[in-house]
Amino acid sequence: MNDNGQQPHRVHITEQTVAVVRERVPMDSLTGFFDRAFGAVMAAVQTQGARPAGPPFALYHGMPGASVDVEAGFPIQGNFHGTGEVASGVLPDTDAFEAIHTGPYDQLGTTYDAIREHMQAEGATPGNDMWEYYLSDPLKQPDPATWQTRVIWPVA
Repeated sequence: MNDNGQQPHRVHITEQTVAVVRERVPMDSLTGFFDRAFGAVMAAVQTQGARPAGPPFALYHGMPGASVDVEAGFPIQGNFHGTGEVASGVLPDTDAFEAIHTGPYDQLGTTYDAIREHMQAEGATPGNDMWEYYLSDPLKQPDPATWQTRVIWPVA
């Protein structure tokens, strides 16, 4: 088990339709990007009569450095066609490892390390992309120690 949550384990993820905003973002600007992206996606989805089908998420393309190529949005139900900065897309059907991280976002690295160790122990190779579902709303749960994030890291 990792220090911040659940034991990583292998799962199969089924394809999921999403609406997202994608940008390359400096790491110290992620919070502002998420606020803007989640708001833009929610407005675009509702305008077209679709609705969120799960918690907000961020899909990271490659390992973060000083900046990261990231998509942020929601899984959706209903018909949605990209508009303006909000694109339609899919989270892939894939085999992955997942764990629930409990605690502040700046400690997510411990959960990624635990997932990587489990992958290596099972002879799996980490994929280039990974995503996080934000299960807690910091506005409703102001204590970062209680925040939960579902981390999904596909295998290559």
